[in-house]
Amino acid sequence: MSAIVDFDWLAERLGDADVVVADCRFALGQPATGSDAYAEGHIPGAVYMDLERDLSGSITTHGGRHPLPDMADFAKVAAGAGIDSSKTVVVYDDQGGAMASRLWWMLRYAGHDKVKLLSGGFSAWKAAGYPVTAEVPAPAASEFRVSIQPDMLLSMEDVKARLGRPGTTLIDSRERPRYLGETEPIDPVAGHIPGAINRFWKEALDESGRWKQPSGQTARFVDLDPNSEIVVYCGSGVTACPNVLALTEAGFPNVKLYGGSWSDWISYEENPVATGEE
Repeated sequence: MSAIVDFDWLAERLGDADVVVADCRFALGQPATGSDAYAEGHIPGAVYMDLERDLSGSITTHGGRHPLPDMADFAKVAAGAGIDSSKTVVVYDDQGGAMASRLWWMLRYAGHDKVKLLSGGFSAWKAAGYPVTAEVPAPAASEFRVSIQPDMLLSMEDVKARLGRPGTTLIDSRERPRYLGETEPIDPVAGHIPGAINRFWKEALDESGRWKQPSGQTARFVDLDPNSEIVVYCGSGVTACPNVLALTEAGFPNVKLYGGSWSDWISYEENPVATGEE
């Protein structure tokens, strides 16, 4: 069953006691933008989850720019949003799914599989005439039990041990100029992890900004062995998540996230860096 839902699907379920809607809008470098936009208007009943406050941990020497939070802390965030094992969670943003996919991945990593991503995002929802409100909900706190799925996440050491390993494909989800090392607007070192191929995450979307059907996602990865281990990374572990979702939609059964991603990789000076075409 697809994890991508459309506006009608969600509109029919607004107010359903078994559905939690999470607004994940966020702009990198402008951390107040998402919460300000939420305060101005959001999908009725939606709670707000901030990428850096709720979906990331504290930055240290290693771990990348958006390290995963302690999962006990995340459990408190999820419980405060009214999420428990009975709830279906629908996540959305206004960035093509880049931020919302992070919450999709984190919930699944925590053992909660009933998660959907709203295709199209908030602005398109509003433009299409679907309901919007500024009213902030007060969900009843629940109990969110974490059941970590360790096979979904890799550390730097895990990735390094896989370099050149047959049966493992490493995917860099960033824009091609960053992958090639031609430009690096965020991190102090340009390039990519040796052996990685490039699949820009926004290729998961069609011309209208909506998610491609599973067949469209399959076409993006038609050159990959469906039985191989797929390891996905980006700059900081956020925009890799849309590619993890896309690969899942395409039917790949063994997809892992390198959580720290490029910003973690280059925090170790001894790690190799590649530039140009592979």
